[in-house]
Amino acid sequence: MKIALLGHGTVGRGVVDIIDSGTGALEVSRILELPQFCNEARMTSNFDDIVEDDEIDAVVEAMGGLEPAHGYIVRALEAGKSVVTSNKAVVAEFFEEFVDAARANGASLFIEATTGGGIPWIAGLMKVRRVDEVSSFSGIMNGTTNYIVDQMSRSGAEFGAVLERAQGLGYAERDPSADIDGIDVKNKTIISASVAFDVACTHDLPVSGIRNLTKADLEFFASRGQSVRLLGKGVQELGSYAVAVEPTAVDARSMEAAVPDNFNLLSCEGATIGPLKFYGQGAGSLPTGNAMVQDLLDLAAGVRPIYDFSRGLAYDPTLLSGDYLIRAAGFEPSGAEPAGAGYHRVPDITAEQARSLLDEALSVDPTAFMAAIG
Repeated sequence: MKIALLGHGTVGRGVVDIIDSGTGALEVSRILELPQFCNEARMTSNFDDIVEDDEIDAVVEAMGGLEPAHGYIVRALEAGKSVVTSNKAVVAEFFEEFVDAARANGASLFIEATTGGGIPWIAGLMKVRRVDEVSSFSGIMNGTTNYIVDQMSRSGAEFGAVLERAQGLGYAERDPSADIDGIDVKNKTIISASVAFDVACTHDLPVSGIRNLTKADLEFFASRGQSVRLLGKGVQELGSYAVAVEPTAVDARSMEAAVPDNFNLLSCEGATIGPLKFYGQGAGSLPTGNAMVQDLLDLAAGVRPIYDFSRGLAYDPTLLSGDYLIRAAGFEPSGAEPAGAGYHRVPDITAEQARSLLDEALSVDPTAFMAAIG
């Protein structure tokens, strides 16, 4: 099967390396690249060379960003070419449009590599769905933030120092906002909920990150037998669902608390299968490339994913609620109880209410931090 690759960066090179090393069923026949980098016969800077080539069966999109990736994916699907992508931002934004375009043109959309890197998370959710409803999911979906929290806990270093180390290792971008403010996890949570619950997931969900996490915060939670992790979460019940992204205080003895460095751990639960956990490399050239090649092999074997957003679940934020701990100098939330060391416990609020409360706290203390109690 002949494929075209859009983007020859970290992930794209991983795909090429895996296929060129001996995956006999696949051939990279075209690579879209900037003109100044077209140094192989199979490289082109003109997308028309790809979309108009009848011999190309599938397009592998590893460019990142919204445009031109969005336009290229739509054009490929409209041309009847299946698309394999690792681009969580574009899938989260245009998932329903892509699914409609694929269905209308006899093509397929494969998204395993968007969430969890090399972990077979999307495939796992789809298998659970064949028998059970997925009642809930949650997980560490971003290796950068997990690396930061893990290294802060291990070394006792402050956030800024560990972030610099993560940037030096290539785990964090020069502008780390998408990671540390929870945007990357938001995209992956939208994708996970859409697949797990058969719903066009809302984009208007509460999102909090770890930008204000301090060494003292981690020491406080450790004194309570807890560790902090940034989690994406979703739950469905009785025709409704809710999703959120937020720092969460998990039991120090839990599997989540033990996840090291830039690894991911994703969990889901169904009525007959019970709880399932998926652990592995959440990013990187070869793990993510592996997931994309797995999708291509499924396509070659005639295995096509089916996404169905017709259930019409209502969004109900009350499904995600619980107690929270907040640290904010000069700010005492209504109904809160002192929890020691400058923290207050806020009982029984939704994730949406917690995000609104944090916004109030940040207007008083820009260094405020809040975590759900898992």
